[in-house]
Amino acid sequence: HVDHGKTSLLDALRTANVVAGEAGGITQHIGAYRVPLESGETVTFIDTPGHAAFSEMRSRGANLTDIVVLVVAADDGVKEQTVQSIKAAKASGVPIVVAVNKMDKPDADPAKVKMQLLEHEVVLEEFGGDTLSTELSAKTGDGLNTLLEQLNLLADTLELKANPDRPAAGVVIEARQIVGQGAVATALVQKGTLSVGDIVVAGSQWGRVRALSDDKGEKLPNAGPSMAVEVVGLNGLPGAGDQLMVTPDEVKAREIADVRQALDRERRASMLFASRSSQDR
Repeated sequence: HVDHGKTSLLDALRTANVVAGEAGGITQHIGAYRVPLESGETVTFIDTPGHAAFSEMRSRGANLTDIVVLVVAADDGVKEQTVQSIKAAKASGVPIVVAVNKMDKPDADPAKVKMQLLEHEVVLEEFGGDTLSTELSAKTGDGLNTLLEQLNLLADTLELKANPDRPAAGVVIEARQIVGQGAVATALVQKGTLSVGDIVVAGSQWGRVRALSDDKGEKLPNAGPSMAVEVVGLNGLPGAGDQLMVTPDEVKAREIADVRQALDRERRASMLFASRSSQDR
């Protein structure tokens, strides 16, 4: 959430540096990063922007994930956007883990933060609820391992598992045009394995996967469940939140895409008609 240190927390977990490249210190598009755990497993973090204009993306983001990490600055407390994030997480039925960040600040007051969360019905374990929380500092690194342990514990409790041995299905996180590559979509694989050469439909677009790369830009032959990858090969730009799925052949992919494009056109036409008729009154 804006300036509460989400991206610096992700950085500390990834030990890379994204924050410096952000306009005004606000995450511009949903980044997705894999963080290896000591157990050999990995967690994929999706960084949803905390800016007010991104509330729609955030409501979509909550539906992409298995667990929501709510980052609240210990010196700043619960803000309007924190409340929006809580509502989005509750609406999607996803469990919340609270990360009380900026514990290195002299005016850090975690007790105040916890009481504010209680007012918004986020009841932490220490108050008899079932929401896990960690006090940490992205700056010093204190508490980061505890957060990862909590996520691992929760994933085990929730039995978060997916079958890699089936055609891939997932969600588009964002898409953009890149010169020389065409439409490039960032997608989260939720089940199955996505491979180069697969024929996919994403929203009302389709194509053959020409290349896959991870968050570090390394090329991959395939991507399994909970991996976020950049997909090159779609014939146009899908929307954020669109479903992505592998189809048996091009004929099927084209059929599905055509039907969806027709539905999109109808939806746009009816919206236009509705706005015109309301202006005529």
